[in-house]
Amino acid sequence: MKAFALTAFLAPLTEAHYIFNRLIVNGASIGGEYAYTRKNSNSYQPSFPSELMSSNDLRCNKGAKAGSTATYTVKTGDKLGFKLFNNEFIEHPGPGFVYISKAPASVADYDGSGDWTKVYETGLCNPSTPGTDSSWCSWQKDRLEWTVQKNTPAGEYLVRVEHIGLHQAHEGKAQFYIECYQLKIEGSGTGTLGPVVKIPGLYKSSDPGIGFNKWNNPKSYTMPGPAVWSGN
Repeated sequence: MKAFALTAFLAPLTEAHYIFNRLIVNGASIGGEYAYTRKNSNSYQPSFPSELMSSNDLRCNKGAKAGSTATYTVKTGDKLGFKLFNNEFIEHPGPGFVYISKAPASVADYDGSGDWTKVYETGLCNPSTPGTDSSWCSWQKDRLEWTVQKNTPAGEYLVRVEHIGLHQAHEGKAQFYIECYQLKIEGSGTGTLGPVVKIPGLYKSSDPGIGFNKWNNPKSYTMPGPAVWSGN
C-alpha cells in the first residue's frame, strides 16, 4: 500500500509534460505540429537548469536549430496562440513567457545569437498563494497567447515560447518547456524593442524565480528575466 501511495504521489511530478508546437492566428489553427516551429530533439520532455543556463539550447530547446522550418507571415495586432501538442494542457505550476529576436536577414538561417526582448508574460492570478497550482494563470490552459504589439518593427523573428514548471524547482530542477517559432511580422511599427538580453545569459539557476520552493508556503513570487516591453 505504501509503495502504491508513493507511486501515486510521484506520478504528477514526472508526467503531464508538454510542448508548444502548434500555431494559432486569430483563433484559426495554422498548419500542423511543428509546421512553423523548430523541432527540438527531446520531444515533450523538459530541460533543466543544469543543462541550459550556459547553453545555446536555452534559446529554442535541445536540437532546435536553423534549417528547414517554414516561416509564417502575421501582422501587428494579430492574436497568436502557441498551442500544446496533442491537445494537452499545462499541468505544472509556473510562469509563461514570449520573447522575440529580430533576425538580421532570413529567420530560417538565424541562430538566435542577437538581442531578445520579452513581449509577454503570464504569472499568478492569485499573487498571495504561489504554492497553489491553480493560482497560476496558465494552469490547465492549452496554449500561451500573445497579441503582437502594434508598434513592433516589421521583420522576420524568432519567437521564443516558454513555460517554467516549478514543482521540482526547490531541488534545482525547474522544468523548462521551450519552443521557437519562425514568423515574419508585417506592419508599420516604429517601436524600439527593449530591454534586451542575450540567450544564454537570460537566467541564472540562483534566480528567485528559478530556484523557487512552492512547497514551503511561499507568499510571493519574483518573475525571472527582464521587464516586458512597453510597446513603445
